[in-house]
Amino acid sequence: MKRIGVLTSGGDAPGMNAAIRAVVRTGLSRGWEVMGIRNGYAGLYNDIIFPMGARDVSGIIQQGGTVLGSSRCPEFKTQEGRQKALHVLEEHAIEALVVIGGNGSQTGAYELSQMGFPAVGVASTIDNDLYGSEITIGVDTALDVALVAIDQLKVTASSHHRAFIVEVMGRDCGYLALMTGIAGGAEYIVIPEFETDAEEVVNAIRKAYERGKAHALIVVAEGAKYNARGLDQYFVKHHEDTGFDLRITTLGHVQRGGTPGAFDRLLATRLGAAATEYLAQGKSGVLAGLNKNRITATPLAKVVATKKPLDLDLLKLSEVLNL
Repeated sequence: MKRIGVLTSGGDAPGMNAAIRAVVRTGLSRGWEVMGIRNGYAGLYNDIIFPMGARDVSGIIQQGGTVLGSSRCPEFKTQEGRQKALHVLEEHAIEALVVIGGNGSQTGAYELSQMGFPAVGVASTIDNDLYGSEITIGVDTALDVALVAIDQLKVTASSHHRAFIVEVMGRDCGYLALMTGIAGGAEYIVIPEFETDAEEVVNAIRKAYERGKAHALIVVAEGAKYNARGLDQYFVKHHEDTGFDLRITTLGHVQRGGTPGAFDRLLATRLGAAATEYLAQGKSGVLAGLNKNRITATPLAKVVATKKPLDLDLLKLSEVLNL
């Protein structure tokens, strides 16, 4: 092995830069050249590739986002597009690829490995919905960002006797909403994995009012059937049933932009280093993830074919705790 490439793909996550840094420096320590690929698979498809040295990753470990950038690439989803990408890799004499990202990114890594090109994935997504890692890069920081917002909203909610709907990211997965809701002391949590009727949410808020609570908090995943907009419309029609004035806050991409905390920096460093270790061992077509506090390699074929379950017992626990 003489030269490897590294790219970040999909939604950015706090800690991605720490993973890039680890890949570059551990690769260089093995005597390899490391090539950075800008804007994910789009940069690979369009041949936006450059050499990375140790100084190129100086001072990035504490930065959110990704210095390599990320973007969508519909062309890469086609056989012809992936064939072109392989041609670009061959032209640059890149012998293996490290892909830092979530489900869509690792599907791309899997497709390349199926075409005979060595690829290793690094588990990175704030949704924490990637099979093969109990927790992924960016999750811990995204939760902390959401909690800071919720703690501050609860202060003003109590002052004005209001209910707040807080919408967090999670188009297909309710992990962030569930964990944020439990840690933030929410009265109700709405997630895509569990269908909730809007009337149930109104009932929960009314009961909170009747129990003498000074405020009420509903945490909603953006991909739930009744997201913030849907619940707001329902609340307008049933305002008198709740007892509280209602306000809505959508956190959105704020969660992605946080400065990575210690956990995400360490996790990203360990996973990035593991990726180059796997390549040095001749191991590819795997995802570097964290399981039972150990770095593990899970076949990408299993990663892309398996849906990571959400522990719905925690949703029941949240109902008990909101008394």
